[in-house]
Amino acid sequence: MQINIGMEESARKDIAGGLNKLLADTYTLYLKTHNYHWNVTGPMFQTLHLMFETHYTELWAAIDIIAERIRSLGEFAPGTYQEFARLTIIEEDDGIPKAEDMIRNLVAANEAVCRTARAIVPYASEAGDEPTVGLLGDRMEISEKNAWMLRSLL
Repeated sequence: MQINIGMEESARKDIAGGLNKLLADTYTLYLKTHNYHWNVTGPMFQTLHLMFETHYTELWAAIDIIAERIRSLGEFAPGTYQEFARLTIIEEDDGIPKAEDMIRNLVAANEAVCRTARAIVPYASEAGDEPTVGLLGDRMEISEKNAWMLRSLL
């Protein structure tokens, strides 16, 4: 069935393509954060364990919101590790980093999510896609705050 939501098909496809990358980055950040939650050790254990849980819980909800926005635009959302690995700019770890390296890695990953989201804003704005612009603003605000909170521990 044809989609008629007041946006050109090419704009919908371009925005959904950007959201696919944001979904991959967000899922990869979720997985990295959850992994760190399970495996953090050291004197900051309690603080980091709880902070990582707060972050990955929020990321889990965000994944669904991003995927549903992609579907609302008429495209299929990526949903495999292979697709996420191809689309994400966030690097995976080799092994389990030390707590301070976990923090640094999560700062970088949150900043990457911000850059990915910010790159989509002009396309969504130009197309008048306010729901996507709002979603992107939310993602940037949360990721910027998380990066700041993590950075403050270094």
